[in-house]
Order: sequence, then C-alpha cells, then structure tokens
Amino acid sequence: MNRLKVNFLGVEFDNPIVTSSGCFGFGTEFKDYCDPNVLGGITLKGLTLEPRTGNLGTRIAETPSGILNCVGLENPGIDYFEKEIIPNLKKQGVDKTNIIVNINGSSVEQYVELAKRVNEIEEIDLVELNISCPNVKDGGMAFGANPEVAGRTTREVKKVLTKKPLIVKLSPNVTNIVEIAKIVEANGADAISMINTLLGMRIDIKTGKPILGNVMGGLSGPAVKPVAVRMVYQVAQNVNIPIIGMGGISSYEDAVEFIMAGATLVSLGTALFPNPVLPVEVRDGLQKYAEENNLENIQDIRGITFKNLKK
Repeated sequence: MNRLKVNFLGVEFDNPIVTSSGCFGFGTEFKDYCDPNVLGGITLKGLTLEPRTGNLGTRIAETPSGILNCVGLENPGIDYFEKEIIPNLKKQGVDKTNIIVNINGSSVEQYVELAKRVNEIEEIDLVELNISCPNVKDGGMAFGANPEVAGRTTREVKKVLTKKPLIVKLSPNVTNIVEIAKIVEANGADAISMINTLLGMRIDIKTGKPILGNVMGGLSGPAVKPVAVRMVYQVAQNVNIPIIGMGGISSYEDAVEFIMAGATLVSLGTALFPNPVLPVEVRDGLQKYAEENNLENIQDIRGITFKNLKK
C-alpha cells in the first residue's frame, strides 16, 4: 500500500518528493545513480529566455554543513530547451514523473515572455517562478525582496500562464517572509516553494579576497534547515495555498519535519551531490514511517506541529 500519494494542485504525485532547481540538472544527469521516475516530480535547472554562460571565477565553495554557490543560472535558453531537452527526457526514459520548470528573468517582461513559452509545452506539468533574481529595473534588488514587485511579477505571469499551475519560489533574504507569501498568494500564486538560498560569503585568508567569483553566493545544505523549517511553519499558518518545503533536507527525518511544519511536498537539493540515491532513501523512509505510525497517508501529519501547540 502506497501511503505517500498526494494530489498537488490537481496533479497526481506518486510521493511528495521533488528535486530543487539547479541540483538535478535537466532530469537525466542522475540517471546512473537514481531513476528520476522514483520521484514525485523533478524541478529542472533554472531557465531563461536567452542562453546564459553564468558567472566567472569560482562558483562553488564549501562551508560547514553546506555550500555557497554563485553559478549564475547557466543554461542553454528556451529555444534549445524546447528543441533538445524536452524531447530527450522521454528518450532517456524520464516519463513517469512530473516535470516542474523553473523560470527566471531580469525584468517582469522577460518573466512574462518566458511564461508564455513554457505554457505551451505539453510535457511540463507545473511552473516555478523564481523571484530571487536581481531586477535590473529596480537597481538589482531581487524581485522577491520588494513586496510590490513580487506581487506584480506574480500577477503578470499568472495572466499568461493559463495551462499550468504556478508555484512562486520565495527568497529568505527578506525581513518578513510571511508578508511576501501573502502578497504572492493574493496575486495568483497557486503554491509556494521555500526557501531559496541564504546570502553568504567566504574570504580566502591568504589573499584577503572573496573565494567566490561573484563575491557573494547562496548558502544551502543542512546549515540552513532550521531557518527553512521555521519559515515554512510561519508561512503555513498564514496562507491557504500549499507549500513545497526545502532547505537542507538530507534524510527522511528531515522531510518529516518539513511536513509537520506544514509542507505538502518536500524538495531535495544540495544533499543530492554527496548522496545521489537520496530520493530512494527518503521515499522508503517516509513509507516506513507512515506504516510504523499507522498513517493512512503521510499527509496526515501535515501541519501537526501547529495543531499540537493549540492543544
């Protein structure tokens, strides 16, 4: 008996496990270690309208219990994505899992144009809007750091994304993430994914210079998990749309915490690099946990922490 199935925004997921954008490539890179079809869904590498080469210099730096990255959204652009990557998924046997595409832009207009394109791609099941990108028309501030801009971007993308559910990925680099979550919900978000990486930095003590070529980068991995769980818990009490929880998940126990905090789906990211078979371990662990605790479905514990505190 599968105790992990979940309906998410009208899409059937065999289990609540998905991947985080940028950590699973374009769906086939992990195939030698883990069949992508064992996942409920896979979130593909971040996509932009035009090809991007990414940032110069060092892009990855290890930190205690995590990594810093400043890859810079390197990707081949939407044209190549449509012509080569999407057809290749089926050729490589990635055909029994849901496909989530992560879209990015430097202006609202770019987001909207890209949303129009992915809206017509049949193989895509859901769209994740990454509002952690720097807004070139707003002095480089991330879209998700400005409540008005976050709302407007969500609203304009939702207008053209008529065939796919819209997930908005929130940045934790804000004063009040609950405020941003409520704003994107009010402007049409069907779901929220959180959290994106925390802004961090490392310095080479021999040279006195930043280790990363982009000076600062996004911190991910187990180090951010307590922050991520806290934010999912806070947001879950204040919105009426489902949440994909992510940030430092490296075991089924971590996944259980996120579901108890209020997440419907859980997303695996950085921990896939040292352990590419992690999806299987988390899936089997969740199934066993549900059986041992007499749960008909793992969703029975969703948001239980808040409910227990009210008793």
